[in-house]
Order: sequence, then C-alpha cells, then structure tokens
Amino acid sequence: MTDLLPVLRLLGALITLFSLAFLLPAGVSWVQGDGLLGFWLGAAGATFGAGAWLWAGLHAYRSELRARHGVILVSATWLVLPLVACLPLMMVLHAIGRELDFSYAYFEAVSGLTTSGATVLQGLDSLPLSINVWRTFLQWIGGMGILVLAVAVLPMFGMGGSQMFRAEVAGPIKDNRLTPRITQTAKGLWGIYVSLSVACFLAYWAGGMTPMDALMHMFTTVSLGGLSSHDSSFGYFDSPLLEGIAIVFMLAGSGSFALYFVALRKRSLRICWRDIELRATMLALLGGGAIVSLVLLAQGEHAPLDAVRHGFFNAISIGSTTGFASQDFLLWPAFAPLFMLMLSGVATSAGSAGCGIKMVRVLILLKQARREMTRLAHPRAVQPVTLGATVVEHRDIFAVLAFMLVYGGTIVVLGMAMVLSGLDPVTAFSSVIASVNCMGPGLGQVGPAGHYGVLTDFQVWVCSVAMVLGRLEMLSLIALLTPSFWRH
Repeated sequence: MTDLLPVLRLLGALITLFSLAFLLPAGVSWVQGDGLLGFWLGAAGATFGAGAWLWAGLHAYRSELRARHGVILVSATWLVLPLVACLPLMMVLHAIGRELDFSYAYFEAVSGLTTSGATVLQGLDSLPLSINVWRTFLQWIGGMGILVLAVAVLPMFGMGGSQMFRAEVAGPIKDNRLTPRITQTAKGLWGIYVSLSVACFLAYWAGGMTPMDALMHMFTTVSLGGLSSHDSSFGYFDSPLLEGIAIVFMLAGSGSFALYFVALRKRSLRICWRDIELRATMLALLGGGAIVSLVLLAQGEHAPLDAVRHGFFNAISIGSTTGFASQDFLLWPAFAPLFMLMLSGVATSAGSAGCGIKMVRVLILLKQARREMTRLAHPRAVQPVTLGATVVEHRDIFAVLAFMLVYGGTIVVLGMAMVLSGLDPVTAFSSVIASVNCMGPGLGQVGPAGHYGVLTDFQVWVCSVAMVLGRLEMLSLIALLTPSFWRH
C-alpha cells in the first residue's frame, strides 16, 4: 500500500487548497455581522491544518502517479471533500438553532460539489446569507472540478497532473490535449469558466437581481447546479427577463468548455458551429423546450406567451441538469415532467458542467446502431463510425457500450434499493435518475415543490452515492471495487 502514499499526499494538498473556499462565506458573515464568522474561520483553519499536516507528513513520497492512482485520487477527492464541506454546515446550522443530521449534511455537500441541486433544507429565504453563499459556491467550485483547478493554479501538483486531469474530465474521449502542457489546458478551461461567470453575474445584476442574489444564482447557473437561496427557486423572481438570461447561460454551460477554448484561441466561432455534438446539444435543449411548450399550449391552462416562457425555461433547466424551476411542473400533464427527466440524461456535451450520459455517447450509439443495421443488408460493407471528420476508435465505442450498461444497471439497482426501503416507485426511481444525472428535482415527493428532506437516512445515502457515481461517470468509482484494479 506504500504506492498509495503519493495519492494521500496530493489529497492533503487538495484539502489545503479547498480550505481557501471557506474565506468567501467568512467574508460574507463578517460584512453581514451574523455572528457566524468564528465558525467559518474555524472551519478554514481546521481544514487547512488537516490538509497541510497530511501533505507535509508525506512530503517524501513524490513519485509519479500512474493511471490507477489518478482514478483513486479523483474518487477519494469526491468522497472526502463533501465531508470537509458538510461539517461546518452542521455547526453553523446548529448555532442558529436548526439541527441537521450528518447524513443530510453530507447529502447537501455532495449535492453542492457534484452540481446536483437537490436539497434537504427548508426555509432557505430565512437562512443566514453566508450559509446560502456556501451552498451555492460549492456548486461553482464543482462545476469545472476542484482537480482541474488544482492542476491549473498549483504547478507543484504537476506530478501525475495528466492522470488527475484525465480521470476528472467527463466524456469517453479524453486523450486530445488542447495545449502542449496540461497546466495550460486547465488554466484555459478555468479562464473560460470564470469569464462566463462574470458575464452571468453582470447580466443578472443588470436584469434586476440584488448583487448577492446575482452572485449566488450565477454560481449555480454557469455550473448547471440549480441550488437557490429561495424556496420557490427561480420562480421567486417571476421575471421573463431573468429567465431569458438564465436560458442563455444554461445553454452556454451545456456546451464543451474545451470547444470554447479552442474557438477563442483560433478566434473563430465557426469551430463551435461545426461541432456536431454542440449542434446536437442545442437542438435537444431548444427542441425539448418547444415540445414542452406545445404540451402546455395543448393543455389550455396557460396563456400562449406563458406556455412558451415556462416551457422553454423549465425544459432547458431540467434538460441541462441545472434544476431551476419557475413553476411546479408536476402539475403539468404527466408527459412534460417525464420527458424533461429523460432529457436530463442526454442533453449536455462532454467537457461541459453537466452530467448524465452526454450527447457524444448518444451520437456514437446512434451511429453504431446505424452501422449494424447497414451490415444486415451489406455484411461486407466498410462503414466506420465517425463524428464529423473524426473516426471513432473501436475502444471508444466499447467504452461507450460499457458505460451505458453500467449506467442502466446503476439506476436499476439503486432504484430497487429505494423501493425496498419503502419509497413509492415514482419517487424512488426519479430520485435516483435525478441524482445519477446530477440534476436535482425529481418526481413524486422530491419534485420542484418538495425536497429530499422527506427521505430517510438510508435513502439520502443512496442518493449521495448516486450523485458521486454520476459525477465520476460510474466506471471510475466502481472500478475501485474490483480485485483486478488493485493488482500490480
């Protein structure tokens, strides 16, 4: 096990880096004078001390990481950081007289860092501002990924940086480098992410939000997270202008940041337009909005403009795995919420802030299915699977097929576990699908007007596992459970 000590050393460094995140809610607490500053500073100090102790104590173990070490580090990071993030949340809530059990606090932290947007909390409007800032800031950090940030801003972590990057970035094809140095690539991706964030904040502010509401909803829009500081989510604002702004940045967040980086470097928007995955993603989201709008129009309970407004906003929000809601869509015809839940699995690009299957996998599956149908009539036909001008290698096709098998199996196993625990099937399977897709609201008891606080300890742990599996695209974390992974 000594070969894992370099992984623990890097984990300590990441915990040390993460401790800086507590300074934002601490600053808000200081400005607001809510009496919680000591808790946030204490959390920052304790986290920094624990991470620095682990990092310094294993300083001698600086060997290069191998591919499996990258998988271990990424998995450990996404399991440990929610633990670090949830403990001060428990203490702060206890200080204001609102108890939160560890199971629910860990769920809330996992939901934040995985950009899921599910919550167990009620009375969000009455919470101290620093708590809501912390919840939403976690989503912004998780949107691009804490490990990508580490590779970008701490070159001293460069050992194994490529392994960390490949294990962290979502999608089936991860070998294409955007720059010669992985550190430059990570900096470029974060540069795009921060630029979109600044633009989103300014747009929300100009659109009528208060500066703090604009900041918090910027955090959860560009990250496709969906947590809000209000119980009624985006419906609190009841503003077509703000909903339109949100749609623009949710669509932007659903595209590949790597693609944006390349387009910026080459100063050509045609690169984005020519990308088949981005076109398919935009078509799925906008087409999904049009379908839901038509369903609402056919229902006849909404004025035409309201049907289009709420249909597009909620379909794009759910489809992009953001999870904002302007209305309780469970009151709509049953087709609409079911359709949006299914859309959340496919309508984001690889390399985006979203989770789910990813559009590139869907395209590969469709093209592979088309090739197999062609072979029925022409067994000797040579018809490679292509994405644009790129031929997809057989290993990538097999990786997609394996992912889809694990994705479906995960939903079935975890969904049945929820049913076995006493939950009704609609709530059970929708909560698991929403968690695996890192989308947030589901159907039944965990719909947009409800919350995950109605679930038992066991059930929120199942959803926590589902969110981490979805964020890590399942195979990485599940691989740790196989004996072959640990053989040298």
